[in-house]
Amino acid sequence: MKFQSILAIYVLFWTLSLFVVLPFGVRTAEEAGEALPPGHAPSAPHSFSFGKAALRATIVSAVAFAIFYANYRFGWVTIAMLDWTR
Repeated sequence: MKFQSILAIYVLFWTLSLFVVLPFGVRTAEEAGEALPPGHAPSAPHSFSFGKAALRATIVSAVAFAIFYANYRFGWVTIAMLDWTR
């Protein structure tokens, strides 16, 4: 597999992982024990740290991509195994 392909697939894994980990660790103002600012929805996040979300996404995507690449190299699950129409 070419480096460009590996990079493109990893970016896809990272983007998917970011959307998966975004809801974790987010608290509302009520849960944080602070007053709700005027004009904000009660469900709006109190604070958001992109750095924490990016770090979590990097860890999750690295593990998922490692499993994907190991499967690519060693052929644990192939397309022929997934063909249930035979």
